[in-house]
Amino acid sequence: MLRELQIRNLVLIEDASLTFSPRFNVLTGETGAGKSLIATSLDLLLGDRATSALVRKEAREAEVEGIFDIGDEPLVRAALEEAGLPVDDELLIRRIIPADGRHRCFINGRVASLGVLGTLAAGLATSMSQHAHQELFEPERQLALLDGFAGSGTLLEKVSALFGTLQRQQDDLSQLLSQDRDRAARMDYLAYQLDEFDRVSPQDGEMALLEKELSVLRHQTTLLEGTNACAGELYETDGSIFERLGNLSKSLQQLTRFDPSLEDDARQLQEASILVEEAARSIGRYSRRLEADPARLETLEERRDTLVRLARKHGVDADELAAKAAALRHELASLQTFEDAAKSLQAGLDKARADALAAAQELSRTRHQAAGKFSAAVTGELTALSFDRAAFHADITTDDSLLRSTGIDRVEFTVELNPGEGAHPLRKVASGGELSRMMLALKKTAAGVGPVGTYVFDEVDAGIGGNTARAVAASLADVAAHHQLICITHLAPIAARADAHFHIRKEQEDGRTVTRVTPLTEAQRVEEIARMLGGSADAGMVSAAKELLKAGRLPKKRGAP
Repeated sequence: MLRELQIRNLVLIEDASLTFSPRFNVLTGETGAGKSLIATSLDLLLGDRATSALVRKEAREAEVEGIFDIGDEPLVRAALEEAGLPVDDELLIRRIIPADGRHRCFINGRVASLGVLGTLAAGLATSMSQHAHQELFEPERQLALLDGFAGSGTLLEKVSALFGTLQRQQDDLSQLLSQDRDRAARMDYLAYQLDEFDRVSPQDGEMALLEKELSVLRHQTTLLEGTNACAGELYETDGSIFERLGNLSKSLQQLTRFDPSLEDDARQLQEASILVEEAARSIGRYSRRLEADPARLETLEERRDTLVRLARKHGVDADELAAKAAALRHELASLQTFEDAAKSLQAGLDKARADALAAAQELSRTRHQAAGKFSAAVTGELTALSFDRAAFHADITTDDSLLRSTGIDRVEFTVELNPGEGAHPLRKVASGGELSRMMLALKKTAAGVGPVGTYVFDEVDAGIGGNTARAVAASLADVAAHHQLICITHLAPIAARADAHFHIRKEQEDGRTVTRVTPLTEAQRVEEIARMLGGSADAGMVSAAKELLKAGRLPKKRGAP
């Protein structure tokens, strides 16, 4: 619901502020006063594109700001969350149109795109001017109106969800089938690669072991000479370290007779002598194991070169060859089980299609059951709106092959305005004014079932008067029992039904034209409606205006302020 509207420097409007009733609001004024600028401002809040031509002369920019109450609008709140915008019970939309520069849009203080604004607008308000009736011609919108009347929202959500599952199953199967075209060639290639892996048979950690053994074989002479020399120095030659440590240990042990505190040092020398002996024996055993083996060295170097070449070929490290072979085997196994996978996916696809089709058929039955009642109800509303002997039809075409997220039905609204001439699609038979009344008939029939909180009617009264005007006023009042209405009108019977009345007028100030918007008091409303009735506020017109206002009072709906 739109609570407040602020307009600055928009064409003739220098500064205007409107606080709307949650129910029925009307805007009246002389032709050319600027009433359409209010509708334009509302359209801007709903995502219409703007041009610099809307900026008041000599102003830097135009600005339109609207505050909506969205506490009971879950679809709008969900759209805000999905867009990553702040969510509160109050929604602030601000459009800035510069005279020269880039247009800007703000939603709850954050910069946003017109696309996001358009998504939100679908749940906020809908404009029903003579130039905004395209939704009446769109099959999707016609289907949505019928579903709203039928109360089939839960079924529609079920069909949409099942159709989504069906699409995912189709995508998975299509992807698998696209792979099948190259499957045989891929399997042959994998088999060739794995044959090479099988011949090489790389093992985890093999390269590190190879490098270690190769290092020994390549430096065998150096290792042998070095270890023999070390073993000799430690133990085997005369005057070895072992021998000298033994002598020193004995000498120090003898000195302990004179100073017992040397016993620890003497014991450490003895232990060192033992450690030297053990090291010398171990090094000796190592050197005795060393023996030249040119053939082994050649074999290991060939093995290393083979692993390096295979790793380079597959773009991995040599230590990753075993893992690469395992991955290739897994892929080959997956391709070999293609038929099983395809059968499984096809079975899932068949079930998903059957489930979606069954739900769509149930939804279709609901629509067919409601179509007659809906057609009769709209026909009745059209009759009340002075479409004498008109007949409205919601024609449904059902075909299982049409299955999509909205089911298996297509709906087209047709109307017979002249008996005997046959029914025709709305776009072929209705004029602008007639379309406004038809839209009103549709909205009244579907009142209370749609997600939109605000309806904007511009020129719904075009070309009508008398009883038709009173009928249109009554229908608007009925719609206002369920939705907020903002109506631009020239007709007193419609204005008399409103809860809030705004007067639009043009004035001359300092040689310039400016449009003023004034909320009317009760007394001012009497004068304005008298003017609308007869062009002047004489006693007779004032009395008639008071009677019209008295007769037009709308009982408050439950819970309305």
